[in-house]
Amino acid sequence: MLRGFILAFHVLLAFMIVMLVLLQRGKGAEAGAGFGSGASGTVFGARGTSTLFSRLTAVFAALFFVTSLTLAYVGTQASAVPATLLERAAQAETTTATPVTPPPSTPPPSTPTSSTPVQSAPATPVSTPPPAPANRP
Repeated sequence: MLRGFILAFHVLLAFMIVMLVLLQRGKGAEAGAGFGSGASGTVFGARGTSTLFSRLTAVFAALFFVTSLTLAYVGTQASAVPATLLERAAQAETTTATPVTPPPSTPPPSTPTSSTPVQSAPATPVSTPPPAPANRP
């Protein structure tokens, strides 16, 4: 919800910046009529006072920068709620799956059919040699 509001405000700011830039006159707007008349000093010189449009453009650009950073931060945060149907199905599948119990490690004792007793394996574990290191070029 918050992300959608910030995104909508971000798009509105982008639209307003584009409109304000298109409405403003450029520095060389008087260049065609300026040569030879009295306005040649301001053709490519510094601008005087800033207009309302230029101030609004600066404010909107700063807000656009802030919303960009906010959207980047919100986008990196992991959401606990699944966003897509596939994520919901995967989450439902993992919660409803029954755990698989492993088979017992020792087999149940069996009754011998012959009269000779059954001998058990030695109690000492058998060690395996470590794997040989791989040759790397």
